[in-house]
Amino acid sequence: MTMQSRIQQHTIGAALARSARKNGSRLALAFADRRWSYAELDRAVNRVAHALIGAGLTPGDRLAVYGKNSDAYVIAWLAATRAGLVHVPINFALSSEELSYILEQSGASGLLSDLSLADKVESASSAVDLTLSGTLHAPQSDGFDVLKAALAEGDDTEPAVELDGQSLAQLLYTSGTTAAPKAAMMTHQALLAEYMACMVELDIKADEPMLAALPLYHSAQMHVFLMPALLLGATVHLREAPAPDDCLAQIERHGIVSFFAPPTVWIGLLRHPEFDRHDLSRLKKAYYGASIMPVPVLEELRRRIPGVGLYNCYGQSEIAPLATVLRPEEHDARPASAGRPILTVETRIVDAEMNDVPPGEHGEIVHRSPQLLTGYWDKPEMTEEAFLGGWFHSGDVGYLDEAGYLFIVDRIKDVINTGGVVVASREVEEVLFQHPAVSEVAVIGIPDEKWIEAITAVVVLKEGAEVSEAALIEHAREHMAHYKVPKQIHFSDALPKSTAGKILKRHLRKELQA
Repeated sequence: MTMQSRIQQHTIGAALARSARKNGSRLALAFADRRWSYAELDRAVNRVAHALIGAGLTPGDRLAVYGKNSDAYVIAWLAATRAGLVHVPINFALSSEELSYILEQSGASGLLSDLSLADKVESASSAVDLTLSGTLHAPQSDGFDVLKAALAEGDDTEPAVELDGQSLAQLLYTSGTTAAPKAAMMTHQALLAEYMACMVELDIKADEPMLAALPLYHSAQMHVFLMPALLLGATVHLREAPAPDDCLAQIERHGIVSFFAPPTVWIGLLRHPEFDRHDLSRLKKAYYGASIMPVPVLEELRRRIPGVGLYNCYGQSEIAPLATVLRPEEHDARPASAGRPILTVETRIVDAEMNDVPPGEHGEIVHRSPQLLTGYWDKPEMTEEAFLGGWFHSGDVGYLDEAGYLFIVDRIKDVINTGGVVVASREVEEVLFQHPAVSEVAVIGIPDEKWIEAITAVVVLKEGAEVSEAALIEHAREHMAHYKVPKQIHFSDALPKSTAGKILKRHLRKELQA
């Protein structure tokens, strides 16, 4: 065993090195007009890792990254794992105040960002003592830049940094609703366990080109798809954002076989006027997740892309983030299910006393897995609460059927208490989605003196479609119990969404309560 192999064992950097040795000349990553073979990517990662160390960062330091998708973003992440740094991905849509909170709460020593976000960065970092502040892909700048370092003639050997599987690789901040965001501490070995499971459960193959267009700061795109693909030797075509026209063109041009998107993005693709004019015949694996997919949309996808296999991916950042999968062959019998736990995850449905509930009965979803976070950064009380009873509490309500398939009812915070009766917002959304005029819908509870919470729907209509509030309420009344029928329906041109495609129901609540 060489000294180099003893220094880094069971780490993400070591796994990338193995992939590079096996797939050296194969195309690993394509972004804009730049193309990186596996050998080139590995050398670039080493150069940037040395540059980060040379800038004064030391193992265990937190390196915050605040930018949109790019090849430099991927290289910065991989270089951080090689240098022994703890990568802190930050949603590029956050304000300077929100950015400042994460920099301070994580104790970040370094910050890499897009040049376009310079104003926010300057405001947020003014009160933070940073060892390094640089850019991701502004190679003409005078300061530290990831792309410049990647393309330079610097040291491209693996840095002599001691790491093992238990070393922290990333702090994943989960979005806060009523409280400030908290950071899930993810180790190298937790993420690697999840990568191996994703390869098996999602049928990721080295010879199948993948399109990656969802934000890389979000754990699903980075850890369920891009990283497993790179460790296997697949080619990843990376885009800055999931613009429907661009995604459709990329799928056709590059013979894309697999693509992940949340339901909102798939709906956007289906509604695009050029959808049926593109050759999507080589797309065989359509992954979805991040939020619940309406069954009518699933049926439309299968109809309009014949032969495509659908995979429902459920989980959350704290579990790296994949927990369960519904595979293509399982969609016919249970199209509304989130599938069964993947090979590295054990899942239960429990009551408030941690007792298993019978099949079909609602309870909280809890998990055990080597993929789980080790805790929340600098929040021991939250960590203890999350692991009460020795299982991780997801905060989701669901049930298992007799065959062990999981069904998601709702987030605990999205369940509506109307007149003392609990109603899942998803159930109401499914019914409204069945109306032919409805393109998108979000159901929320609005505080009400009579009902406690009044069931309220916000609806986006399909282009050219017309329907009245009364007609939609009548449609709902025909398909569900009277107490589940919306009290009000508001029409909107668009629903507020995060950059990862999740519908921001908290924004709707705030707007409708104003």
